[in-house]
Amino acid sequence: MELRRLGRTDLRVSIVGLGCNSFGWKADRAGTRSIIDRAIACGINFLDTSDSYGPSEDFIGEALGERRKNVVLATKFGSSMDTEGKQKGASRPYIMTAVESSLRRLKTDWIDLYQLHYPDPATPIEETLRALEDLLAQGKVRAIGCSNLPAAQLDEAQQVAKRAGLSAFASTQNEYSLLVRDLERELAPVIAKHELALLPYFPLANGVLTGKYRPGQPAPAGARLADAPPFFDGYREPAKWELAAQLERFAAERGHTLLELAFSWLAAQPGVASVIAGASRSEQVEQNARAAGWALTSAELAEIDRITRPAG
Repeated sequence: MELRRLGRTDLRVSIVGLGCNSFGWKADRAGTRSIIDRAIACGINFLDTSDSYGPSEDFIGEALGERRKNVVLATKFGSSMDTEGKQKGASRPYIMTAVESSLRRLKTDWIDLYQLHYPDPATPIEETLRALEDLLAQGKVRAIGCSNLPAAQLDEAQQVAKRAGLSAFASTQNEYSLLVRDLERELAPVIAKHELALLPYFPLANGVLTGKYRPGQPAPAGARLADAPPFFDGYREPAKWELAAQLERFAAERGHTLLELAFSWLAAQPGVASVIAGASRSEQVEQNARAAGWALTSAELAEIDRITRPAG
């Protein structure tokens, strides 16, 4: 498994990472342990979760045990942790409470990458960065990152850190796939400007890039999009399924699968350090781990660009 440097940090992460949002939802304790066991056996060393992913942190802490020191463990803070929406945000008091809770659940003394999950309009970014700076100084956190920040806010955060002499975000985690390329317009230049590591999530567009969804046919029974809430309607668009079918033909003509194309294309994009892929079964982990090995040629990348790049 290829390892890549996480931005300007000393952390080296596997090109395929394990997204842990299914733990406690689609994978119970035993299933979580099986998935993590297989991930480590396949060379995946980067595990990404959040304090808001149900019992995910608890399950990871129990499953890792003594292997904790062998992985790069990332989690997030800032999402709402209660139904009233009071336990959330990026204020200093909240961060200091949230990190201790995550450390306890993960059964660890440090978090390798601590990430702001969503923007907090109620808190100045300098307050957030100063709190994270203290965690870095205390050794509770090794690197800091963010997720889902728009380009302007990400640029502001990096500039504030520089002006104030604070540690800047080392990475940003955003949705990115062959079917969702929006970040290339505004966010990609900011990522390049500040030499950030990009950690794409939803690399398979919520399953559309697995090939299981066929144009003109209903979603297979039991598939994620078969009974997903309206939030996922964008992935049910016929045009996306048609595009996935076209990409599948492109891959097949070259002796590869759609899954391999999805991962390998992301691995070839500027700044990408690790592709965050979730799994609800250990077999999926093994498939994902093998999927990023297609070294796409410049001609192939150009053709994929022609097929998928959004207009405008």
